[in-house]
Amino acid sequence: MLSTDTPLNDIITSQQKVNIDNIPTLMGETVSLNAQGKTTILYFFAPWCQVCHASIGNLQALYEKNEHINVVAIAMDYSRTAEVMKFTSKHHLTFPVALGNEIIKHAFEVTGYPSYYVVDKENVIVAKSMGYSSELGLYLRTL
Repeated sequence: MLSTDTPLNDIITSQQKVNIDNIPTLMGETVSLNAQGKTTILYFFAPWCQVCHASIGNLQALYEKNEHINVVAIAMDYSRTAEVMKFTSKHHLTFPVALGNEIIKHAFEVTGYPSYYVVDKENVIVAKSMGYSSELGLYLRTL
C-alpha cells in the first residue's frame, strides 16, 4: 500500500498512464478519485471478496451518516461488469462505484481486498487499511 502523507498528485506523476480524474463508473458516468474539498475514502474491493461483502455495509452506513465524508468504491479484479453490478445491488450502495483496472491497482499499490485510503481535503493520503473495518473504525480514520 502507498504510505501515508503521499499526495495523490505524486501518484499521477509517477504513473504516467494514470488519470484519476476521469474513472468510468458502473452507471456509465465518470468520477474523480481526488478529494475535491472533502475528506474522501477510496475503497478498493473485488466482487468475489467475502471480507468485502462483510464490510461494505459499514462503509455505506458511514457515508449515509456523514455529509462531510465522500466515498468512492473502486471495483478491481472482476471479469464482467455484471459481477460488480450484482455486488452493488446486493448491498444497496448509493456512493459512486468506479470500474478500476490494473493501472489503478498498481498506482495505488493494492495487494489485497478490501483496501482503504483516506484522503484529506488537500488530496494527501492520511490513513490506510486493509481488511475488515467497522463503521466506527472507518470514521475514526477520517478524523
